[in-house]
Amino acid sequence: MLTDIHPKLPMRNKNITKNYYINELGFTELVNVDYKEYLILKKDNIEIHFFEFKSLNPKENYGQVYIRLENIEAFYQSLLDNDIAIHPNGPLQNKPWGHKEFALLDPDSNLLTFGKKI
Repeated sequence: MLTDIHPKLPMRNKNITKNYYINELGFTELVNVDYKEYLILKKDNIEIHFFEFKSLNPKENYGQVYIRLENIEAFYQSLLDNDIAIHPNGPLQNKPWGHKEFALLDPDSNLLTFGKKI
């Protein structure tokens, strides 16, 4: 039986990634051990792992994760209220597949899509 999934996304700079997810999106660092080239962050029931990829070209990064959440409107509004950039093609909208979604890009162009079934 499968129980959880923890995606691993590339990061060029651990401090920049950590700052974005903690200070912009409200994640916390999961472990107190500083793994030089690895980062584990958590928010609610979502855990994302990051591995160092210094030569990553953000224009060629196809890292993506889809995150389901309960109160998508409130979370979306909190990002807008805090001037967090929403993906230009990803504002909050109902999709034909029955989900309300929005998207953003992290500092390394990992695509984070947030969605809720409607």
